[in-house]
Amino acid sequence: MRTLRRTWRLTSARIALAVLGAIAVLALAGDALAPYDPLAQHPADMLHGPSAAHPLGTDYLGRDVLSRLLAGTGLSVAGALEAVAVAMVLGIVPGIASVWLGRTVEWTAQRAADTLMIMPFTVFTIAVVGALGNGMHQAMLALGVLFAPLYFRVTRAAALGLGQAQYVEAAELMGSTRRRILRTHVWGKVLPTIAVTTGQAIGQALLVVASLTFLGLGVQPPAPTWGGMLASDLGYLAQQPWAPLIPGAAIMITVGALNILADAIRDSDTAIATTAATPATPTVRARAKEADHVPTS
Repeated sequence: MRTLRRTWRLTSARIALAVLGAIAVLALAGDALAPYDPLAQHPADMLHGPSAAHPLGTDYLGRDVLSRLLAGTGLSVAGALEAVAVAMVLGIVPGIASVWLGRTVEWTAQRAADTLMIMPFTVFTIAVVGALGNGMHQAMLALGVLFAPLYFRVTRAAALGLGQAQYVEAAELMGSTRRRILRTHVWGKVLPTIAVTTGQAIGQALLVVASLTFLGLGVQPPAPTWGGMLASDLGYLAQQPWAPLIPGAAIMITVGALNILADAIRDSDTAIATTAATPATPTVRARAKEADHVPTS
């Protein structure tokens, strides 16, 4: 909670949260906010520029670009969140378990993480989609599996440091169970690190989701996605050279806001840890004592 309160005081974090809040609203209500049916084709209005009727113009089938952008926000964001959720389940639990459940679990989990880290995202996803079918959930499952080593390593590193802390050793000597130690002393300290990793992972997953939908994996046309819009716009650059900038800007703004928020959480957590680890000098303690006894007017 201290980390969250300190993060909220940062201007950059507030701006990032405002942007992400707007993206969340569009992801949840993009279809309702779209002025037109994102799938409706109007051949007479193909490749029109921005106008009062179509603020972002129309595409090569006469579909309203703004409506497709709003409707595609939900699929793009949902795909990234699904992949990160899978990665958290497959990475956090083994990361903590590898520290507390013995050498066999540790060795097995590390070898599995090392194996997944060397696999290329696109090739592995294509293989999974080919085996399980070309669908959103199949592609995001494959993506989440490949993101799991990121959470595994981060969680394991944080848990290793906490496992050697004096208050954890004291709790073990007092007879506390591992479950209680993990819940009381470890999880709360690991949570800020996981929050930073999650912000960065969602941004990375959003880029990979855009890349996969650009290739036609996961979400099938004509369903709108940011990556799919990029793919269709590239074929008509001569008529609309500005068209790819629209979904590209949406991706860039969202990923940038996620990275800014992650940096703010990390800086706040580091500042709190530094303050807690720095002992007060005699001069500081004397000034603090004098300040407590300053008479008020």
